[in-house]
Amino acid sequence: MKFGSFPIDTAENVILAHTFRRDGLTLKKGHEITLADIEALKKLGVAEITGAWLEQGDIGENDAAAKIAACIAGSGVRLSESHTGRCNLEALSTGVVTVDVAAIHALNLTDESVTVATLSDKDAVREGQTIATVKIIPFAVSPATMNRIEASMKRPAVRVVPYRPKKFALINTTLPALKPSVISSTTEITRERVASVGGELMSVTDCAHATAATAVAVLDAKSKGADVVLIAGASATVDRGDIVPAAIVKAGGEIDHFGMPVDPGNLLVLGHVEHVPVLVLPGCARSPKLNGLDWVLQRIAANVPVVREDIMKMGAGGLLVDTPARPLPRDHAVKKSKPAHQLRVAALVLAAGQSRRMGGPNKLLMPVDGVPLIRKTVETIQKAGVTDISVVVGHQSADVRTALAGTAVRFVDNPHFAEGLSTSLKAGLSHIAPDTEAALVCLGDMPLLKTEHLQKLIAGFDPEAGKLIGVPTHTGKRGNPTLWAKRFFDDMRQVSGDVGAKHLIGANESLVYEVEFDDTGVLMDLDTREQWERFQGEQAQS
Repeated sequence: MKFGSFPIDTAENVILAHTFRRDGLTLKKGHEITLADIEALKKLGVAEITGAWLEQGDIGENDAAAKIAACIAGSGVRLSESHTGRCNLEALSTGVVTVDVAAIHALNLTDESVTVATLSDKDAVREGQTIATVKIIPFAVSPATMNRIEASMKRPAVRVVPYRPKKFALINTTLPALKPSVISSTTEITRERVASVGGELMSVTDCAHATAATAVAVLDAKSKGADVVLIAGASATVDRGDIVPAAIVKAGGEIDHFGMPVDPGNLLVLGHVEHVPVLVLPGCARSPKLNGLDWVLQRIAANVPVVREDIMKMGAGGLLVDTPARPLPRDHAVKKSKPAHQLRVAALVLAAGQSRRMGGPNKLLMPVDGVPLIRKTVETIQKAGVTDISVVVGHQSADVRTALAGTAVRFVDNPHFAEGLSTSLKAGLSHIAPDTEAALVCLGDMPLLKTEHLQKLIAGFDPEAGKLIGVPTHTGKRGNPTLWAKRFFDDMRQVSGDVGAKHLIGANESLVYEVEFDDTGVLMDLDTREQWERFQGEQAQS
């Protein structure tokens, strides 16, 4: 191929290098000049043009791109039409793309005229997604270059392996402190995760967080035909000999690998019982966000082998999107924590609910110690020293505002309150002050909440020590309110439905600090008429 300026009289079949526009005549880049074009250009006074002249044997950019794309395309791949020297490879199905990285490197090192870009090896792909693209840089490829490429490509370098319809079993191990709502949320998130790789969650089993009970559950799932067994432990696995890995061994299996260089996802356990893979889920699996578990599930679902060495090689690229919820993100890593009394703590009081289970009246307006319950809650927060208080209102908004008259709070309207608790949480977070360092998320119907509860939660907050989520407990059972570091706010804004952010606690157990209290105040809220009447009776006797 020759590139340069050509006298207009000898420009027939020259490929135009740049789009030409003048006096109504437009010839686009890549256009092959014809005799009619030459006459039109002469009339405009054009003496020469810049372009490329193909020599004998040269392969035009579109044909070259199509030939090279055909060389590298394997099963599960279709080719697009070539245009402007580019040909794309597209996935024929949803699954996992496999890339022969060495072959792609060799091809790109052949000649600067040819470039091939692909997705990363083992990336998850959807049907119709572009997984690779071949782009010819000049207007043609020499025959020598094409011969070298065709000779070097002994086998296809890019293919798509579709997901197989596998049956998954989920085992949730339980402890008294693990709320049923966390187990329920984990189950639904896992169901969605399994469905995303073409699988079916065929069974869900809850069992005690004990080696023997978990081993029985594993064998039962296997006997019922599970292709893959997933175990969500009530407590994080810290060693190969810990309760859940030990259960796999007790069931006759082996632990293939513990841990992975992917964050989030570090504490994943890969094992098997006979031919059935068994995965112990990391805590982050309680969140729908991408983590190392997804990478392993995608490969298993596509029958792409994943062994110890595969997991240990996931570190390059294994630091996933640095969300505000990750431990020690870069902008916080070197900051020193402040004393608790200097922390800028805000409170979000969720007071928009419809009190449906109460069967009529709005529980927040019912009297406790001579004042509406919502006012008692807010005054307790104020006595604890928190001055930045946002009250999210919705149902009977005017009455709630009246009940809080004179309390110096910020009211936040939630027009979507009927859609569930998550809408109030997001509404409150949208009005929080930019310099807030942590937020107390408080329910409006906690009649026994004390200033001591709130003050101790705030005092325990210590970012430098990794204490970022404060949870009150009584006899080991977790309650409310909860304290959240600012870095979690973005994740909390992603919740949906009639749930709060409790699944984020399970996903970030290493950042949770618990504060134990002797009384039941952090556990008691009033949802039903029966609970209210029992509370009134107990108060009358005290």
